[in-house]
Amino acid sequence: MLRILFVGDVVGKVGRQALSEHLRRLQGEVVADLTVVNVENAAGGFGVTDTVWSELRRLPVDVFTTGNHVWDKRETLPLLDTEPRLLRPANYPAGNPGRGMVTVPTAKGVPVTVINLQGLTFMSPIECPFRVADRLLAELGAPNRVVVVDMHAEATSEKQALAWYLDGRVSAVLGTHTHVPTADERVLPKGTAAITDVGMTGAYEGIIGFKPRPILERFLYATPRAFETATGGGALCGVVVDVDEQSGLALRIERVRREGGHGQ
Repeated sequence: MLRILFVGDVVGKVGRQALSEHLRRLQGEVVADLTVVNVENAAGGFGVTDTVWSELRRLPVDVFTTGNHVWDKRETLPLLDTEPRLLRPANYPAGNPGRGMVTVPTAKGVPVTVINLQGLTFMSPIECPFRVADRLLAELGAPNRVVVVDMHAEATSEKQALAWYLDGRVSAVLGTHTHVPTADERVLPKGTAAITDVGMTGAYEGIIGFKPRPILERFLYATPRAFETATGGGALCGVVVDVDEQSGLALRIERVRREGGHGQ
């Protein structure tokens, strides 16, 4: 059996501090064989900078996933080409830097493939994540049985739909992007673990990790505002998925949450 720890969207300094504070202890508690962390909001809530990446890469993380905000910082673009463990959604058009899939070995020598996808509903009109998933799985072939998918999407229905579409073909489809942990974790009938959103790692005394005032003004006045990351109520959120390494199917999925992490 393999145990995979997946940590949700790291938002700003509070998120990075919560990750640094809790990750190693949590890995030991759950006896994680592989760790995946979504970092698309790690630099002030938007993207990844060189300085932030230098901080993140020192952590015991096997694969870093992202989403639509990975393009917000120009510094991120070269990293996508030079850092194979840093993914961006695979369904962006060809010609963009980076990759959306990587296979890494666990300490036991078992290969685990991580695929990063992005939804279409209420988001940019890029390639279909369902068809791209089909193509990537066909490219992998039979030997790669353990496959984890980060489905970075706005619509809950689209995230659940991809999980059902891939049921029995991947180990887990784990939703990110909306920053609110959902209570629908389950193993689908054919053996794929699924959750609509694993939640964020960041400041929960705010609105999806940001200070309330500018977000409230945006709703009230329907005009743009500059968002600032919140500073209180830091927490790490994610899931632990147990996978049968022979079949690649999930045995169990459980939400995890650790309180703590503060900063500016």
